[in-house]
Amino acid sequence: MTDTRQVVVVTGGTRGVGAGIARSFLAAGAHVVICARRPPDEPVEEAGATAEFRRLDLRDAAATGVFFAEVAAEHGRVDCLVNNAGGTPFGLLAESSSAHLAKIVELNLFAPLHASLSAYELMRHQPGGGSITMIGSVSGTRPSPGSAAYGAAKAGLENLAGTMAVEWAPAVRVNTVVLGLARTESAALHYGDEEGVAEVARTVPLGRLADPSDVGDACVFLASDRARYISGAALRLHGGGERPAFLAAASVNH
Repeated sequence: MTDTRQVVVVTGGTRGVGAGIARSFLAAGAHVVICARRPPDEPVEEAGATAEFRRLDLRDAAATGVFFAEVAAEHGRVDCLVNNAGGTPFGLLAESSSAHLAKIVELNLFAPLHASLSAYELMRHQPGGGSITMIGSVSGTRPSPGSAAYGAAKAGLENLAGTMAVEWAPAVRVNTVVLGLARTESAALHYGDEEGVAEVARTVPLGRLADPSDVGDACVFLASDRARYISGAALRLHGGGERPAFLAAASVNH
């Protein structure tokens, strides 16, 4: 029997937000391929299905091209790419070396560019085309102290997605999910203990950090036929954003 499920690639899909995205697509009935430099600590599963893992360093453009060719050869097509892989450690700009900053930009901007180019070469020739979703960040839309190169790369990624949406239409739709604060297994590294996480969550108008499934559901929507006329869009997934600091200062004085 021919497998008619959509084939979805989620980069960095082994843990955190990426695993949440993979689970949402599994729940929607897709065949999900996740890739990362290291395998997941445990299988990424949902709704009785398991994501297929393949090892890949996305910074290697040649290896990335081989990866997509192999996925297409085995499954017949690639319907959706979610460029989730990325991240950065905290580091003030003046205390970081140029080589370190370049590696951050490479991972967060050039790696998704390599993946998108490889996916596009497949999608543009297949019936129905395909869709690409970038996982951006609010760090790319505001000052990003402690993660300057990351913020600059995410700003570039959103701009890149907009250009791709124009150049690659109508075969391939390209959008960005601009993610705010998220709660993952590594949240403590960024926000401290449970009290610290709760304190950070209180700065979000909706009163909580994003769950990986929130991101996954948005990605499933953007890849679906319900979003068939959405391309070049940047979906702000930040729970209402951040309350302006002047409001807290003003409340103290009244």
